[in-house]
Amino acid sequence: MAPNSTLEKSIDKILKKTEKEILLDLENSSLDSKQTLDNSLPKLEQGFDKIISDGNKEANKIEKQIIGSSELEVRNKQLLLLEEGVDKVFSKALDQIANADRSGDYSNLINTLLDESTKILGVTEVTVFTNAKDKDVVQSALSKFSGAELSSDTIDCLGGVIIKSKDGTMTFDNTIDTRIERLKPLIRKEIASKFGVGN
Repeated sequence: MAPNSTLEKSIDKILKKTEKEILLDLENSSLDSKQTLDNSLPKLEQGFDKIISDGNKEANKIEKQIIGSSELEVRNKQLLLLEEGVDKVFSKALDQIANADRSGDYSNLINTLLDESTKILGVTEVTVFTNAKDKDVVQSALSKFSGAELSSDTIDCLGGVIIKSKDGTMTFDNTIDTRIERLKPLIRKEIASKFGVGN
């Protein structure tokens, strides 16, 4: 019986020691958490002050916008008129592109679009999609691009290409439609600045 009693005392002693260590760790963690919270209060107060300051700045900005609303109304009318004019120009340009001859300069454009697209994707093993009008021009241009093949599926666009890596993980839209959409904001900005609108 004595060995069991000794064993029980040893286990009891270890358990008490472990309990004291756990309680001490919990107390230290609690103190650390309180200290962290105390340390973060000034930062929270600064954040609150910044929110109030930013709110005041925004309120002042809105007040100025309301005061200048008549100027904004005139400016908005100018922008609408400008937008209508730009849209008419784009519409005429798109009609001309849609009916353009698909040889000469257009063939060079297709070569450029294909070259640019493969460089952007960083692969030459690609499937190329185009519209029905451009199929022959694109097929002819693909002879210079090893690993590229023309899809039998056509896409709805004015012209240009969409290329996809053969594994299907990457796609780049280099159609004329997409290129025009990318340029529209820049063209609008340029026209607006020439007419002194939007500055």
